[in-house]
Formats: sequence, C-alpha cells, structure tokens
Amino acid sequence: MKSTSLFAPLNLGKQQLSNRVVMAPMTRTRTSAGDVPNELMAKYYGQRATAGLIISEATDVAPHSKGYLWTPGIYADEQVQGWKLITRAVHAQGGKIFSQIWHVGRMSHTSLMPDGQQPWGVTDEQAIGSDVFAHGSDGKLTFVRASQPRQISTDEIGTLLEDFRRAFQNVAEAGFDGIELHAANGYLFEQFMNATLNTRTDDYGGQTLENRTRFLLEVVDIATEVLGADRIGIRLSPFGHYNSIPDDPHGEETFFHLITELNRRGIAYLHLLYQLLPSGNMEQVTKFEETNLPEAFVSKLRAEFDGAIIWCGSFTKESAEQALATGNVDLIAFGRPFVGNPDLVARFKNNWPLVVADRSAYYTRDGETGFTDFTNFDPLVAETAH
Repeated sequence: MKSTSLFAPLNLGKQQLSNRVVMAPMTRTRTSAGDVPNELMAKYYGQRATAGLIISEATDVAPHSKGYLWTPGIYADEQVQGWKLITRAVHAQGGKIFSQIWHVGRMSHTSLMPDGQQPWGVTDEQAIGSDVFAHGSDGKLTFVRASQPRQISTDEIGTLLEDFRRAFQNVAEAGFDGIELHAANGYLFEQFMNATLNTRTDDYGGQTLENRTRFLLEVVDIATEVLGADRIGIRLSPFGHYNSIPDDPHGEETFFHLITELNRRGIAYLHLLYQLLPSGNMEQVTKFEETNLPEAFVSKLRAEFDGAIIWCGSFTKESAEQALATGNVDLIAFGRPFVGNPDLVARFKNNWPLVVADRSAYYTRDGETGFTDFTNFDPLVAETAH
C-alpha cells in the first residue's frame, strides 16, 4: 500500500529519504565569478535541507552548455570546491542533494557562449519566441531572444559525451548523493528526442526511436559507470512545448521506449512535469496550465517503471497528498514555495502559514535579499503578534 503522507520516509535506491517533499531545481543566479558556487548558496541550500531530497539548480557541464547568466558549472576545479560547501551544508543538516545536470543546446545566446560562438543545436533551427537570461543591449540583466544555433557534428556529440563524463566524476568529487539529468523543458536532450525538431540524418537523427533516444541513453550509461544507476534520476516533460518545442506525433511512443530502456538500466527515479507548461519561458509563467498529464498515461508509467516517480507543478500540501493517494507517484516536488519558506516541511506538517516570495527577487544580485533572508516560522512569535 502506497503511503499518502508527505511525511513518510522513502527508500530511493540505496538511500533513505526522511519524507516525500522534494525541493525542485530552481535557477537563482547567485554564483560568484567563473560560475562558482559560494558560501551564500551553501547557506541557502542548508536552510532547506529538511526536504526529503533537494535537487540543485541546473548546472552546466561545459562552458558551451550555458544558457543563462550566473548559473553554476561543474566542469572546473573551483566549481567543484564551491559545490563541496553546499553538499557539506546539506549533509550537516541530515539532508540529501542531487545535482541537476544540463546542457541547454540551442537555448542560449552568443553573448553567453565561449568566444561569442553560436549555441550548440541539434539542428540549426532557432527557438523562435523563447528567451534566455543575459545582458541586454543596455548592459542590464534581462531576458533576450535565443540566438540562431548551429547544428553540431556527430564528432562533437562524442565531445559532449566526454563533457558529461567529466561532470559526473566532478559530482562524485563534490559529494553529491546523485544526479538528475535535465531532459525536459526544451533543452538539449529533449531537442534530440523530439521527432519534429530533430531532422538530423546521422545515428542521432529523429527518424527512429533508437536514434532519438540514443544520446540520452549513452549519457545514462556513462553516469551508471561513474556513479551507479541507483544514483541517477531524469527529469522529463512529456507533451510539453516549453522553449519552443514543437508538437511531436511520436512523442508518447518515444517516451515509453525511453522508459523501457531506463527501467532496464535500473535508474532511481523519473521526475515529471505533471502540469503542462506553455511554449514561452519561466519568467512568463505566473501559473501552470490546467492541463495535467492524462490519467491513462501516468497509470501506464506506474506499471512500466519500477523506480520512484516524482511529480511537480503548482502543488499545494493538499493536492500533493491527493496525488500520493493515487499510487501513481511517490514524491512531490515544490519550487516556489521553497523560495520564501526554508522550513516548508515543518510548515506543511504543522499547517503554519506560507510566505509568498516576491518574484522580483528571484534572479537578483543583491546578496541575501530574496534568497537567504527568509526565516523559519516561530509559533511563539506568531502567538505574541496576536
């Protein structure tokens, strides 16, 4: 019988999580020069370590994987040392933290790329209508239209695989408990998997199931060699159109082929966007669409995948427990509620009020403001205030 409580423990691979509340990956743009994680970020993650699992903000595997300013990397020694501050802070509070690893593919801008080169695209098709976080023409931080990409060669895909291998080795060195591959939201992995967008004609082309999923599965196999399958999670966004991903008539077929292969490899979990995102970017999303993943789809996934399943997308405590009661999901990820509520688990458990953080502080460079200056709820202070 599946537990319906957010506060029940769960075995994830060989690791035990203290509850079913996951802190979702959220870009916060607080790194130091060189995309190096720092003490301020360690404080931020440490404050939130009562989550059953923290999934870090998206982390670049190489300089050419970058699509947003001030996002952390894990390809340089200084970055690894910075991440050690964070994993130690989380572990000191008894928490678990996975590193979310990504490559944005075409979702970048020439100003973010080494030597101003074009973004690395699966094809040369531009993400019309989607933006990335960079310096505008006036020098201010803002969202700018993604640049025209160039199609990377088959040989460069081999280079990418080695970039991921180095990243996984660095993840282990930094002390993370595992990784989550960001294969959702229109970034590189999903660009390969989309049969409409992927018009390549090599072994990674979109004509067959095997070719569309080849790159992701090769990366999973490398991660398994370095870390072990039980320390691997994958984030996916079936039926999504975020970052200008087009309709794909083969999307569900590709998804379940991938699930069969991932299940055979024994990875720890799948992390799904349960409520679908529109085609724009996160800064344009004030709420998720009302469209959820179809019930037949999630039931089939539950039957075909043996690992844990995470859902995310505008959940409340009440809707999260309703979701757990279906038996189709094991953990619920919360993003924005963790911004203003470092003690979110305790607030849920005790039915304490939640703080709604001001969105204007999500991506600031103002030190602790809007980042680590939120406090835990104190019932004695609240009682005195009344």
